[in-house]
Amino acid sequence: MTTATTYNHGVTWEEAFGVSQGYSVNGTIYISGQFSHDMQGEFVGEGDFEAQTRQTLKNLDRVLAGIGVTRSNIAEMEVFLTNPQEHFEPFIVLYKEYVGHHRPAATLVGVSGLAFPHQLIEIRAVAHTG
Repeated sequence: MTTATTYNHGVTWEEAFGVSQGYSVNGTIYISGQFSHDMQGEFVGEGDFEAQTRQTLKNLDRVLAGIGVTRSNIAEMEVFLTNPQEHFEPFIVLYKEYVGHHRPAATLVGVSGLAFPHQLIEIRAVAHTG
């Protein structure tokens, strides 16, 4: 029998939406789309792309740590930007700072909107435990 491990930030809307932030099974970790919120569930950085990106990546790190791994275990990232023409280059600078010498597979997608009207970025990822 396979046992899955989950991680949640502990914010109220996780239960309301029926999601886990991280779901680890058979050595693979599936990470729900992370966005810019604090640990009380309040949105951070309205109108500030860098602040939103840094908080989103911090939340991604929390999920990884909650499963017991680090960003070097990320195999793939999928990034959603509401304004890719304006935010592509600033994102790449922050992304390279975040991943360092690690080079996971990555996809960047421009979208017309995300869950919250002031949300500029969301990042989902797949990582591994080994």
